[in-house]
Formats: sequence, C-alpha cells, structure tokens
Amino acid sequence: LQGIIQAYKSGITLQGNTTSLGRWDYSGSFFFSISAITTIGYGNLSPSTAVGRIFCIVFALFGIPLNLVLLNEIGQLMLFGVQHCARRLEEVFHWQNKASFLMKTCALVTGLLLFLLLPPLLFSEKEGWSYEEGFYYSFITLSTIGFGDYVIGMNPDRTYPSWYKNVISLWILFGMAWLALVIKFCINLLE
Repeated sequence: LQGIIQAYKSGITLQGNTTSLGRWDYSGSFFFSISAITTIGYGNLSPSTAVGRIFCIVFALFGIPLNLVLLNEIGQLMLFGVQHCARRLEEVFHWQNKASFLMKTCALVTGLLLFLLLPPLLFSEKEGWSYEEGFYYSFITLSTIGFGDYVIGMNPDRTYPSWYKNVISLWILFGMAWLALVIKFCINLLE
C-alpha cells in the first residue's frame, strides 16, 4: 500500500494490471511547466529526484523572467487591440472620450467572460465541480495564488481529453495577462 501511495505521489496511476505515466504525460508535463513558470505552484506535482529538482530550479530561473516578458507582450497586444478599436470608433462616430470608455468596458466584459465566467462551465463538465468551485479555481489560478485544493485533470475516476490541459495552460497565460491589465488599471485608479 505504501508503494502504491508513493507511486501515485510520483505521478504514476494504476490502471488494472498496467500502469500509466499519469500526470507526467505530455499534457501533464506541459501543465506542470506552465504552473512553474507562472509561479502558480499548485503543489500537486513536483520533481522527486535530485536531478529533476535541479532541472526545475534552472528551468524556473530562466522560465519565470521569460514568462513575465511573454505576459507583458500579450498584455500589450491586448491593450493595443483595445486602443485600436477605440480610435476606429472615434473616427467613425466622432466620439472622443466615449469611444475609449466603451472599448475599455467591452474589453473588461469580454475578459470577464473568457477568463472568469465561462471557464467554470467547462470545469463543471470536465471536473464535476460546481460553478462556484470552477469560478474559485479560475480566480485562484489566474491570480497565481494556486492553493492546490482544486487542480484540473486530477480525478482518477474521470477521463480527460488530450487537449484539455494544453488548452487550460494557454487559458492561464492569456488570463494572467488580462488580469494583470485589470490590476494595473485598478492601481491607476487608486493612485
């Protein structure tokens, strides 16, 4: 029993008389990489060997700063898109401040839908969580708090599609960039 528990903690899942890499398959490894470089760190999966830990340290030393650059670029692209749309509205309808306010509001609502309000519906279906649990997971993940009490793809009684963890990893990157813009906007308002 101790061996089975240790194997499960190492990411190996038992399937009858056969075993599977479980959480360390390609999707799981990609998800682990994203959670490491975004500093979410759910704590559900970690390297168990000295070489793996050293690699993880080196990976994080380079990956975290590169991820910050990537998130900044994604955020700037999102901001550029909003500003471009606002300029177009100003040109077409001759609105001055209204266009900027309208586009910021649209960007906020669109982000809320894409990153906080709609993903819990997917989590409800794939994970069996309630909508509130999915919303909680969404916010805790995108804010990089990452308690680890809810982590996608961990229920051994469920079968997950191969695209699931990869899509959620991309959702995390874009969602963190959006949330960073919202936080930056709130800081500007407070200042």
